[in-house]
Amino acid sequence: MTFVVHVDVARWRAHQGRVLAELPAIVPVTKGNGYGVGNARLAEESALLGVDTIAVGTEREVPDVLDRFPGDVLVLTPVGVDPAYDGVPGAQRTIRTVAHLPALRALPAGTRVVVECRTSMRRHGLRPDDLPDLAAALGDTQLEGFALHLPLDRPRGVDPVAETTTWLDRLHRSGLPLNTLWVSHLAAGELDSLRARHPDVAFRPRIGTRLWLGDRDALTARGTVLDVEPLARGERSGYRQHRAPSDGHLVVVSGGTAHGVALEAPKAVRGAVQRAKVVALGTLEAAGRNLSPFTWEGRQRWFVEPPHMQVSLIFVPHGVRPPEIGAELDCEVRLTTTHPDEVRDS
Repeated sequence: MTFVVHVDVARWRAHQGRVLAELPAIVPVTKGNGYGVGNARLAEESALLGVDTIAVGTEREVPDVLDRFPGDVLVLTPVGVDPAYDGVPGAQRTIRTVAHLPALRALPAGTRVVVECRTSMRRHGLRPDDLPDLAAALGDTQLEGFALHLPLDRPRGVDPVAETTTWLDRLHRSGLPLNTLWVSHLAAGELDSLRARHPDVAFRPRIGTRLWLGDRDALTARGTVLDVEPLARGERSGYRQHRAPSDGHLVVVSGGTAHGVALEAPKAVRGAVQRAKVVALGTLEAAGRNLSPFTWEGRQRWFVEPPHMQVSLIFVPHGVRPPEIGAELDCEVRLTTTHPDEVRDS
C-alpha cells in the first residue's frame, strides 16, 4: 500500500509538446525531487522531446540523468556556491555555471562554462564591473554562453526585456563572444521580441515548472486507505489522543511527512482575500483543527492529528460513507516537495 503519483501520460506529453512548440530551443529543467516524478524520468521524457540539452540543479544530480539523456547537461548552481567535488561525471557533456571570477579562474582547462550575469533577482552572477576582467579569467575554458535568471513577478516599471537588452548591450560592448544566452522566466512573446532585436544570439529558455506541471491535472497524487475505524463522539485516538468531534470514522491513509504531505513552503500572499484565508486557517490551527489535503466524497477531510511520517489519520463524519480498505484518496500536494513511493503511468 503506497503513496503514488499517477501520470496521465498522453495528457502530460501533449502539454509538453505544446510548450515545446511555443518555446523553441527549450532546455528542460530536471532538479530537486524531479517535480514529483524523479529526475531520471524527466531525463527520459526530455530525450523523447528531442532536445539537445537539459539542466539540473546541482552537480550531484548529474549522474541521475547522464545514462537517460544522450545530450548535454547544464548545471544551474554556480561553481563555488555548490562546491565542486572530485571527478565530475560526464565532463565532456557537462556544462558548468560560473558566477564569480575566482571560481572561473580555478576551473581546469577545457571546462565547458556558462557565465551567469547578475540580474534584479540579485541572487548571484557577475556584475557589470567584472566584465573587463572576464576575458582573462576565462583562460582555456570553453565558453558556452551567458545566462540571465530573471524574477517571476514584474512590479510596475520592471521590464525583463529591457533588463535583458541592457545586459546584451553590455556584453556586445565588452567584445566577448556572445552567441548563446540562457534565460529563465521570459515569456514566449518576450523571447520573440528579443530574437527580432538580436538575430545573432541564440536564446535558450530554461523551463521546469511550466513544462512538467503546467497541466496540473495530468498528475495526481493518491494515498491508499490502510484501515477504517468507527469512532463515537468524544472517543480518543491517535498519538495525541484528540477526541472525535462527532460520530464518524477514523481513516488511516498512506502518505505522511516523508512523502511531503502537509509540508508547505512559505507563500507569497497578496490581496485581502488571500490574507483573510491565511488568517482563518491560522485560527483553526490554533484551535487544533487542520484540514488535510486528502479528498473523499468530494470534500477535503480534516486531520485527526498532524500527519505521521508515512501515514495520515483523517476523520470522516457520520452521514458520509467511509472508504473501504484499499481505496485511493486524491491528495492535493505541492509536487515540487512530494516524494512518492511510486510513479504510475495511466
